[in-house]
Amino acid sequence: MNSKAIFLAGAAAIVLTLLQTPVHAQANEVISSASARFIAAGVVFALAAVGAGYGVGHAGAAAMAALAERPEVRSMALIITALAEAIAIYGLVMAIIILGTPAT
Repeated sequence: MNSKAIFLAGAAAIVLTLLQTPVHAQANEVISSASARFIAAGVVFALAAVGAGYGVGHAGAAAMAALAERPEVRSMALIITALAEAIAIYGLVMAIIILGTPAT
């Protein structure tokens, strides 16, 4: 099966799970801003981690193929793989920023 189809099915399952999960609140009560921030930070980091994993997987496979043909491209392959991994660090920074904002 195609990896993009698996990724999209997983993302759709996560979104549908979040939409269908009861909040355990009263009928007229809304979710608190602290809870919304925790959910947002979790979603941001989860999507960044999935994106980084996808990028590192493809970049790593391409790097191994390039290294098999030309061993002198080792440093370039490492840089490209590190750039894909940086996506997860950006997601972590965004989650920290979301959690650090004052509640309104």
